[in-house]
Amino acid sequence: MKFKLNDIQNRWNKSNPFDFSDLKALLINCTLKKSPEQSHTEGLMSMAETIMQANGVKTELIRAVDLDIAPGVYPDMREHGWEKDEWPEIQKKVMDANILVIGTPIWLGEKSSIATKVIERLYGYSGKLNAHGQYAYYGKAGGCLITGNEDGIKHCAMNLLYSLQHLGYSIPPQADAGWIGEAGPGPSYLDEGSGGIENDFTTRNTTFMTWNLMHLAFILKNGFPAHGNIRKEWDESDHEHPNPEYR
Repeated sequence: MKFKLNDIQNRWNKSNPFDFSDLKALLINCTLKKSPEQSHTEGLMSMAETIMQANGVKTELIRAVDLDIAPGVYPDMREHGWEKDEWPEIQKKVMDANILVIGTPIWLGEKSSIATKVIERLYGYSGKLNAHGQYAYYGKAGGCLITGNEDGIKHCAMNLLYSLQHLGYSIPPQADAGWIGEAGPGPSYLDEGSGGIENDFTTRNTTFMTWNLMHLAFILKNGFPAHGNIRKEWDESDHEHPNPEYR
């Protein structure tokens, strides 16, 4: 879906002095709802996607629950007893993208089970190396968006952003945003009268996150500096002690 941007968002898009046209972004919606059911998480993610598209970034938003993704922590779970696994095709999209945004609803104060599965599958590829001998996700920028009807935005964001940086993603300032309604049952982000779309705090933080992801991906588009982080050099070095010697 296309998100209707406000005046300052449109003004920043028009006055952007940077060329982001060679950047690609993958947005993975980890809702529990299969298409075509409305996803409030996807509604918020669409704001970020619309800003990226307006600045020349090539985007793709996928709903993970629509795909047959096997659980596990290996690149292709068909090699580990699963008959079907569509994750390898998603992994190709992940590796082709400069930016990854994970969106999730909050359930019981936690990210969704689908979001957990996505992080586990990303983890299954984290031991691979890039052309410089660094871990495969080096040079990519990551962020997250959260929605729900209960507290937990920062908790879910901490979990997702820690996971992404641990796997090798670079995290810019203000790399998360979210919206929650009142505690308990009630209207969700896209519902009429919820105040979600009109919420200035959510709109501002989502806008800042999107621009900061584009800026960081622009800075890193030639890769993360390859020095002091080369796995092959470490493994082949003749270091006498398993850890630095204390003196």
